[in-house]
Amino acid sequence: MIAGVVVPAHNEQEHLPACLAALRGTLVIVVADACTDRTAEVARRGGAFVVEVGARNVGVARAAGVSELLRRGASWVATTDADTLVPPGWLTTQLEYAARGWDAVVGTVTVADWTGHPPKRPAAYARHYASDRAPVHGANLGFTAHAYVTAGGFPALATGEDRALVGAMERAGRRVLRTSRVRVVTSARHRYRAPHGFGHLLTTLDG
Repeated sequence: MIAGVVVPAHNEQEHLPACLAALRGTLVIVVADACTDRTAEVARRGGAFVVEVGARNVGVARAAGVSELLRRGASWVATTDADTLVPPGWLTTQLEYAARGWDAVVGTVTVADWTGHPPKRPAAYARHYASDRAPVHGANLGFTAHAYVTAGGFPALATGEDRALVGAMERAGRRVLRTSRVRVVTSARHRYRAPHGFGHLLTTLDG
């Protein structure tokens, strides 16, 4: 089975090296979206293939990356973000679930560094996460090519493209596993990229 990872990136030259180091040895497509910095160059140096778009839209960027992986024959696609670190065996674990018949795997995200946030925000985030019965994160997602195509792919949304895709998969009858056994660590930066996305969520929690 050919598997690969899509990483959308808008001006992510600082975060990409660590992200790609965690993905070393994996087929990675970095989608440099409307970048004005050295994101594309850094991605190539880190061993990734680069697709460049000018949409400034994470849904468009993820879709462009998936299209490139499908063109290369991938039957399993994982997505993460440039400010996210995946653990060893992350993709392998997804593939193990795929071998058991799951069409998609939705994992969880944790935050390791809360620098700059109010002291009570980590606890507020933990409460919010525990109350959300169906969290979906583009930073920790994997799916078969077939499930992706039959669900219509990532929509061109600036926020929520991940939830829209998974919802479409479920409506299409695909087997979607939501599990806390597949975790990644993402940043809690204040200058977030997606409006009303994960970064925005953190700033709205009671601190």
